[in-house]
Amino acid sequence: MILTLFVFNQVQAEDWHKLLMSPDGNYKFTITRNNTGEIKYSVDYRSKSLIKPSQLSISLDNHLSEWAFAIKEKPEVSWMDGLVLKETKTNSVDSSWMPVYGERSVIQEKYNELILTFEQKASANYKMDIQIRAYNEGIAIRYYFHTNPTGIYYRITEENTEFTFPEGTQAWFEPWAQGPFTKMSLSNWLTESERPLTLELENGLYACLTEAAMVDFVRTKFELARNKPNTVKTVLYESVDKVPYFNTPWRVIMAAETPGELIENNDILLNLNVPSKINGDSWIKPGKIVRDKSLTDKGSKEWIDFAAEHNLQYLLIDCCWYGEHFGWETDAKEERINLRLKELIAYGNEKGIGTFLYVNQQALAKQDVELFPLYKKWGVAGVKYGFVQVGSHRWTKWLHESVQWAADNQLMVNIHDEFRLTGEQRTWPNIMTVEGIRGNEEMPDATHNTILPFTRGIAGMGDYTICYYTPRIKTTHAHQLALSIIMYSPLQTLFWYDKASDYQGESEIEFFEKVPTIWDDTKVLDGRIGEYIVIARRSSDEWFIGGITNNDAREIELNFDFLDEGEKYMATFYQDDESINTRTQVSLKQKKLNSKSKIKLPLKASGGVAIWIRAQ
Repeated sequence: MILTLFVFNQVQAEDWHKLLMSPDGNYKFTITRNNTGEIKYSVDYRSKSLIKPSQLSISLDNHLSEWAFAIKEKPEVSWMDGLVLKETKTNSVDSSWMPVYGERSVIQEKYNELILTFEQKASANYKMDIQIRAYNEGIAIRYYFHTNPTGIYYRITEENTEFTFPEGTQAWFEPWAQGPFTKMSLSNWLTESERPLTLELENGLYACLTEAAMVDFVRTKFELARNKPNTVKTVLYESVDKVPYFNTPWRVIMAAETPGELIENNDILLNLNVPSKINGDSWIKPGKIVRDKSLTDKGSKEWIDFAAEHNLQYLLIDCCWYGEHFGWETDAKEERINLRLKELIAYGNEKGIGTFLYVNQQALAKQDVELFPLYKKWGVAGVKYGFVQVGSHRWTKWLHESVQWAADNQLMVNIHDEFRLTGEQRTWPNIMTVEGIRGNEEMPDATHNTILPFTRGIAGMGDYTICYYTPRIKTTHAHQLALSIIMYSPLQTLFWYDKASDYQGESEIEFFEKVPTIWDDTKVLDGRIGEYIVIARRSSDEWFIGGITNNDAREIELNFDFLDEGEKYMATFYQDDESINTRTQVSLKQKKLNSKSKIKLPLKASGGVAIWIRAQ
């Protein structure tokens, strides 16, 4: 539903008011301009206040714009103050599409759209749109700059899109992309918070703020607005010089009555990106990967043999195989240690195990034009990008161009360190996973793991680097098994700090053998942020469930009403069990299930459960 109401005041500035509804009617988006000249919006979700009146504003450095001379005013004049609404367009879309891989095999794309076109009052040659889309999954807003006769570029110095929440709202504050979470009120933040930013409102709603389609711009984080209580605003990494026409990334607002719905609705980020630009994608093959940190022929061959025996698909040759990987003197065209790399790649390919090579950003920036055709010739499956710079316009643009060059050479990509996706894997599905997650490289505790899916997980795939045998893990082993379901990653890293020789026939490893990495359907069965979560994912006619708790023991109840009615199923439960006389203490128990089954399961402190379900 799209409604428009204009009110013209002959004395004051132009006033107007517009309303946009999501297709299901749950989201109500209102945008206004009153005689103060500010453009403000508000959002209600299911008749509850989500975003109270909040400012939409973007700042340009007018020293660089001919527009400043056209209006014959001081360069400090606000771009927003000079805008006059000239045109309103509406649009509706109702379609679906099939991703190369994902958390669902079919994605619905359904939204109502409102586009407001503004002109500068001094010159109609300078135009800007505010574009709003209302999906059933959330609201998206961006600014679009039309071309102008001079072709002169604009410098975006600030984007002050604000989000004012009802009093009492709390957020899961995260100071950097691999940082810890703290539940905080919207006051006294010492620094910016990462995106996605998940919030809990006193009226019972949950919300998430994030961005989509950040591919030729700068990263946004969130900070508290000065002198505006309960208000979060966007903050750009740096100013951006852009030649029109162009648009900013989408600012996304999601709401739900349970936090699990936020995870289930994260397809909105994919929908806000353009379709795949890869022609012929049969070479894109998700799977499970292990790494050889010994960087020896013996260690790599042991992992290749283990992977072939246990239904794993890839081996990572990790950092330093080409010598010192920091600095511009590096050369990633040949190994500099006692490792016969090309022979190992061939050995793996003969056994059906592909190879990923770690390459640091310096070598990639210096050599990727040479490296990628060479790696394709060697038979390499993919490249792990290391220590990419995150946030700036220069390096964001470089990264996406490098991913495109990798696709041109049929190489899959794993981007590590602080980088997080904003849905662009729809456009470049050779991106198999990214980090930007505090995973087992840093060994967080179980409570952290029960926050991640509701926060970082909304951004999509995350390379958590699951471990199993290393004594460094701070959870039970069943918790680690369950993480392969909880933490979605089309390229799922297993046994991160382990060696192939650590395996001693533990029977529960069959779960890692069976579990897929991409899904036809995903359901969050239950969960509370920071306490516990249970996720069910379907691949063909099999279901896999992962449940984890925080540092506290608890009992969870599983309801299997998502199974097909009338069908009979067999389930294997992989549970922590101190009565099992193995070092991992995980039991395997089989139970018959149907859609009416309900089961209560005790979870140890920092524990979990993994379940494999198949039709009988």
